[in-house]
Amino acid sequence: MRLAVRLLIALCLLSAPARAADPVPGLVYAVGQKFDKSFNEGAFAGAERFKAATGTPYLEFQPQSTAQFEQAVQALVRRGATDVVVIGFYYATPLAALAPKHPKVRFTIVDAVVEAPNVRSITFKEQEGSFLAGVMAALASKTGTVGFVGALDIPLIRKFIAGYGQGARHARADAQLLVNFVGTTPAAFNDPTTGAEIARSQFQRGADVVFAGAGVSNFGVFSAAHDEGRLAIGVDSNQNHLYPGTMLTSMLKRTDRAVEQAFQAGRDGSWAPGVVALGLAEGGVDVAVDEHNRPLLTPAMLEAVEAARRAIVSGTLRVEGGGP
Repeated sequence: MRLAVRLLIALCLLSAPARAADPVPGLVYAVGQKFDKSFNEGAFAGAERFKAATGTPYLEFQPQSTAQFEQAVQALVRRGATDVVVIGFYYATPLAALAPKHPKVRFTIVDAVVEAPNVRSITFKEQEGSFLAGVMAALASKTGTVGFVGALDIPLIRKFIAGYGQGARHARADAQLLVNFVGTTPAAFNDPTTGAEIARSQFQRGADVVFAGAGVSNFGVFSAAHDEGRLAIGVDSNQNHLYPGTMLTSMLKRTDRAVEQAFQAGRDGSWAPGVVALGLAEGGVDVAVDEHNRPLLTPAMLEAVEAARRAIVSGTLRVEGGGP
């Protein structure tokens, strides 16, 4: 009898479908610092939140240059990665070439679009969050001139500029916008010294609120604003705590949410290729209000921001994403 039971169990195990291996998530950071209090650190936070919620560890690679992208992906794949999230627009071209070589790997790129059957592209409606930042900047400005310091003159950063300028002029028709860039290569995201020099130049030209969209270069902008008694606006992660009393707000770009959702989709089987755009309605962008910047914000300013938010989400106010 016991032998018969054992044989029956063995037959059941043999006939049962094999359980698919658990997905192994991997993360390739943008070039720069992992703990940049900005884009990369947001990605890290999302990966950590996924790990805490599911108990699933993840692999990671921090490239020192864009030339290391293929090395990064190969390293993760060799270690068993099945779902790889890459952070940064400049990985679009190398990913388009590399993805077909790993057809069984599910790739998600954040901040760019790659068309491939095993690639999901997550973009953000930066112009919508920047619009709200522009409203706040114009209403906080005493001179009527606000500034923007970007890393590079590229379409992605032009979306920030476009929304910021539209928001400023929405709140104050006579608002003037100054725009300058730190450099012409990805190194511009890691040059706080030049960021500070550009911010001081804009202050000399009348700007008293400057929005920094330049990665680690932002720290130079913030420091200059603090030293000059002006206001600054952070980007990507909440950077208000860096200089309380100087930081008017931070335009949040939820890379944490993008990474967490990508890992979760691979785990629960809902991952699919294509393009996903995250704006105010999807919780992908916003402006930060907390104990560090609340004393700088008047009730009228907050009411104007909320009115603009409602109009954008409802579709009655359209924010264009191209051009200054």
